[in-house]
Amino acid sequence: DIRYALNLLELSTFYSKDKHIDEETIKEYTKVAGSGYFGSDEGHYNLLSAFQKSIRGSDVNAALYYLSLLVQSGDVKSLTRRLLVIAYEDIGLANPMMGVKVDAAIRSCERLGLPEARIILSNIVIELALSPKSNSAYLAINEALSDINKGNIGNIPNHIKTNSINYKYAHDYPNHIVKQQYLPDNLKDKRYYKPQNNKNEQSLKRINDNIKKILDN
Repeated sequence: DIRYALNLLELSTFYSKDKHIDEETIKEYTKVAGSGYFGSDEGHYNLLSAFQKSIRGSDVNAALYYLSLLVQSGDVKSLTRRLLVIAYEDIGLANPMMGVKVDAAIRSCERLGLPEARIILSNIVIELALSPKSNSAYLAINEALSDINKGNIGNIPNHIKTNSINYKYAHDYPNHIVKQQYLPDNLKDKRYYKPQNNKNEQSLKRINDNIKKILDN
């Protein structure tokens, strides 16, 4: 009951233009505070989870609904942190500029503040939800970390250690590419990054394939 009352008071104060709270103001936000999302940490994290999964699933209307609840909660910090996670975990290399856009939107929200910041948040959430998606970078780093955590670690090749006289300086070769081993012997054929079927990553795949062709010749 105390938590409910504090949440209701906080919401009413946050959104009251003149900071005057009367009976009508309390009634206006009773439904929001009593929704079950703001009465506990679990409820709030469930809301953030539903928000991210709606964007990941490209459901723009659900994303906007959960965004509205998050805006009403007043916890803009958790909301903007989650937007950054989404930009790199769920959108990723399919639309890499979204990371830059989200960062710019967050800075604009910090300067403008609520309630006007809701417009910025709406813009960026709509674009995130409707953007092409890729989790290839997320999968790649997880696979690399998994190898390390399993003890699948090898020695750094001698020729790329500090001050090695056998190191081939890539910029001295055509296309700034030279054939030499960079991964440890036990991992030399490992491929962590696996491009997904979206326009940007297919472009990266072509670059990677071209590098392989140069090295094989």
